Amino acid sequence: MTPLLHDITTQLTQLGHTVTCAESCTGGLLAAEFTRLPGSSNWFQMGYVTYSNQAKQHLLNVNHTTLNHYGAVSEECVREMALGALIDAKADYALSISGIAGPEGGSVEKPVGTVWFGLATKQRIWARKHLFSGSRDQIRAQAVIFALQFLHQYLYRKQIS
Repeated sequence: MTPLLHDITTQLTQLGHTVTCAESCTGGLLAAEFTRLPGSSNWFQMGYVTYSNQAKQHLLNVNHTTLNHYGAVSEECVREMALGALIDAKADYALSISGIAGPEGGSVEKPVGTVWFGLATKQRIWARKHLFSGSRDQIRAQAVIFALQFLHQYLYRKQIS
């Protein structure tokens, strides 16, 4: 277990809080990381792998207009994904991830490696974008670590800029 995951699980356990995740380009890797530990069902009960736009709409209530206007790899989309997961799972925190892991699919505006992250609590939703490099597997692995860091920052500092 990584120190990052240990810190997160310790804090969730102490607070009696739960987390969920809504993933696109990582295809369940974040949920797999959350469930690596025995007893993880105490703070992680479900996750959503919504690879297609249709799945994002159906499972997370991402607005059709959001997807058409901004695209799946956007701040607006990850905000709606995180909120949809938070509400449906009745969790305290929700992380969302949507990006372009490659090797194809990038554009000038959104090159391969572009990944958006959302973090929702019952009070607020944040979004961040990061550009990763490497192979498809490397980009997906880096995205999981970044998402965990995003949650860790909130749990331990209670502030995100």
